[in-house]
Amino acid sequence: MPLPHLDRPFDYLVPQALAADAVPGVRVKVRFAGQLVDGWLLERAERSDHPRLAYLEKVVSPMPVLAPEVARLARVVADRYAGSLADVLRLAVPPRHARVEKDVLAQAAPPEEVPAAPGEPTAPPEPGGWRDYPAGPALLRALADGRAPRAVWSALPGEDWAARYATAAAATVAAGRGALVVVADGRDLDRLDAALTAALGPGRHVCLSAALGPARRYRAFLAARRADVPVVIGTRAAMFAPVDRLGLVAIWDDGDDLHSEPRAPYPHAREVLLTRAQLADAAALVGGYARTAEAQLLVETGWAREVVADRAVLRARVPAVAPTGDDPQLARDPGAASARLPSLAWTAAREALRAELPVLVQVPRRGYLPSVACADCRTPARCPHCAGPLALPSAGGTPACRWCGRVAAAYACPHCGGRRLRASVTGARRTAEELGRAFPGVPVRTSGREEVLTEVPAGAGLVISTPGAEPVAIGGYGAVLLLDTWALLTRADLRAGEEALRRWSAAAALARPAEAGGRVVVVADGALAPVQALLRWDAGWFAARELAERRELGFPPAVRMASVTGPPDAVADLLAQARLPDGAELLGPVPADGERERMLVRVPRARAAALAEALHSAAGVRSARKAADPVRLQVDPLALF
Repeated sequence: MPLPHLDRPFDYLVPQALAADAVPGVRVKVRFAGQLVDGWLLERAERSDHPRLAYLEKVVSPMPVLAPEVARLARVVADRYAGSLADVLRLAVPPRHARVEKDVLAQAAPPEEVPAAPGEPTAPPEPGGWRDYPAGPALLRALADGRAPRAVWSALPGEDWAARYATAAAATVAAGRGALVVVADGRDLDRLDAALTAALGPGRHVCLSAALGPARRYRAFLAARRADVPVVIGTRAAMFAPVDRLGLVAIWDDGDDLHSEPRAPYPHAREVLLTRAQLADAAALVGGYARTAEAQLLVETGWAREVVADRAVLRARVPAVAPTGDDPQLARDPGAASARLPSLAWTAAREALRAELPVLVQVPRRGYLPSVACADCRTPARCPHCAGPLALPSAGGTPACRWCGRVAAAYACPHCGGRRLRASVTGARRTAEELGRAFPGVPVRTSGREEVLTEVPAGAGLVISTPGAEPVAIGGYGAVLLLDTWALLTRADLRAGEEALRRWSAAAALARPAEAGGRVVVVADGALAPVQALLRWDAGWFAARELAERRELGFPPAVRMASVTGPPDAVADLLAQARLPDGAELLGPVPADGERERMLVRVPRARAAALAEALHSAAGVRSARKAADPVRLQVDPLALF
């Protein structure tokens, strides 16, 4: 039951007819408050402290899909995020697919066709690309020996990160243990799938993703639950996947917001995996081209060791990175401070195209002109119905609202009466149109929400991409142009600089090394900290700086924060019921969406558990009173403002 005041196990009698099938982990049906509801059988006991018990009504399936270690993990995650166990179990176990379950139970391979046991030790793999990192071979040896190393990995530009993760998983399997790897999206999952097939052979791992569909996802889940495979990979949906004898948990690009679950209790895949490593005494690997403040905290507290390359190796792998806003560049090109495509970026693109090398152009906004303004007085154009921003879908299109979708064909500026519009923000499709005119005869491809490209050939010409949709170029890009950097840097977000560096690094990592002609041009001031980190390819330096600033200002991950969002009276009622720990600080209220408001509660990390317990207990009091207005609780939300 998802209600907070019912967040505890209940005892039922098991009738003799169901005794054989009623084992821990099976789905059951029970009577609760006069209704037949779904439940999980967590444990069988000889006796109960309750004198009168109802009988178990039905065992839905004899398949124990809820593993004991996952049930334990779900309880810990629920407590950490001030949530209910029922909500976490809904995320941990996919919906039942009866036909798939029937097929799996009916399968009985002859003895000679039974594959090798997932935990059977094999020969450890060669370090391969891990040799580029001084601590890389030692990490693999520890995994192959069955130990539990913990590492934060800063990947080199051009790194085949999927192959490195596959090698780490193979080393874990060599020790007779299982591995779980979580990535952000389907493109990364496809790369990792191919790399693991090459490293382990077919049939030795499964992919778990909500995009697979109910039947394929449930079949893959059952294969993991029955220990048919030693390795499970997937997107956020796989963070609770059952893995036999778990020896390694790994996550790639933990700063991607896709790793954050949008459903209650809003757990983050990184935190769930690190909790699993702690509970199962398993190894942990957090990797990416950039580094989050949370990963840096793991390094600074000694919980994990960093795996980075020597400067000599780094210099041989990085492309030549140049900003357009530093003093020498402004002296040569005074217009670089205001130009969208300064001469340095234009020259880099032209030289790469002359050498028949592809050019990647990263644009933060999709669409054509996602924001327009009056051409006469520069007032932002707003929808006359809902005050939402107007956008132009094409060169000859009619402005339409991005919020309500209404067309504003007869738009007139309310300040000056002007009817002409100009671009405030330029999207990817408009950029492709402009660059197509600037470089006639050069093929122009776009990669974004409408169509995401996976790979482009060596002579692909210009590739215009939004962040996160950059395709891999065979042989690497000759030039990477990072345009409209202000759109990322000026976001009203605690993680604006961190997110900008993460997105820039992901694009710059696709360029060729400098000695092979690879260049990266970032249209920004070279004195900015994220730009400096990109120039030096030093994600650890920037993460340490971010963490130090957050310690000084009292922001996560240096402290633990929770947001309480809802109608003003409901928020005040919940906080009045909560027995907050000593030292708790209330920040707000501030307006949220609609008529709701948000309060922030800040405590030292040492009192994080007490804060979550206090908020969950207060939510339980309101739930027992059947309070009408809901309140959303989020511990360590990604967005604080």
